[in-house]
Amino acid sequence: MTSIRFIDALLGSEPPSGDSAVQPSDAEALDAYSTVVTSVAELLIPSVASLKVRRRTRSGRAAEGAGSGVVITPDGFLITSAHVIAGAERGSASFTDGREIDFEIIGADPLSDLAVIRAAASDLTAATLGDADGLRVGQLVVAIGNPLGFAGSVTAGVVSALGRSFPTREGAATRLVENVIQTDAALNPGNSGGALADGRGRVVGINTAVAGIGLGLAVPINATTRRIIGALMRDGRFHRAYLGVAVGPRPLPPRLAEEIGRRSGVEVVEVFDGAPAAKAGIRPEDLILDIDGSPIRTAGDLQRVMVDEVIGRSVAVNIYRNGKMLTLTATPAKLQV
Repeated sequence: MTSIRFIDALLGSEPPSGDSAVQPSDAEALDAYSTVVTSVAELLIPSVASLKVRRRTRSGRAAEGAGSGVVITPDGFLITSAHVIAGAERGSASFTDGREIDFEIIGADPLSDLAVIRAAASDLTAATLGDADGLRVGQLVVAIGNPLGFAGSVTAGVVSALGRSFPTREGAATRLVENVIQTDAALNPGNSGGALADGRGRVVGINTAVAGIGLGLAVPINATTRRIIGALMRDGRFHRAYLGVAVGPRPLPPRLAEEIGRRSGVEVVEVFDGAPAAKAGIRPEDLILDIDGSPIRTAGDLQRVMVDEVIGRSVAVNIYRNGKMLTLTATPAKLQV
């Protein structure tokens, strides 16, 4: 097929300079777009299941919910959204080959809105996981799920924005899910837990929220979420470290910014009584510059370093206080939720 060239001149009256013979017709351009979407759909539809979950309400009544899940191993592991299976006792996964298979809940991490379930099968078609860190705004993406109970539904759109965030909660703990993908691919109730794929059919996100008409969000598949998924498969939960501070963004003083080569840090707004931060001597109004050698520019950076590897381990915390840089030692605890 003639290669596609994206040019502004297609909107104008004058032909582009050079050989106009290499420019595609409208039919060729549409066919190229359709080819990508159909190839991704054919590749991924067998790997996306329609989930039915059964749970008990607070009044004791049985209730049913629905969502989607993505097969990641032939022996039955699927990933979905944590809110899809929240409170569920059991459920079943239906595939486009006509099979309906019971599944068990392996683990869920509400703070990332990811969960792992396992269907009782050994011959499922596994999807290939990609890396959302390589996405670009404007890139074609394809969403596959089961909106409103319609199995195997496919919509296509583009990456509208990157780096979005939305809040999640588990018990008293709250967290921002970072680097969320925003897409204009149509998402409806039931799409949650389904696949967001790139043009090569690699799953780069798990559809998680319908934020409004023409606005959908997906949790990215990247190094951080792969670690969460692996922990859920292995241990049934993902452990996070706890420092015990509330922080907010803060521009660094010009002299300090020039000295350390960056403009922002986080200011400690509150230190919780008895928390590791309090024991380490961290105070309100301190500026946290880095932890365990990792620069802390935003609250998201702080969240990213509070992983299970630092639980119970002494880490260096560099702060700025009253015009001086200090190094304190903190020992993060396990986050209890």
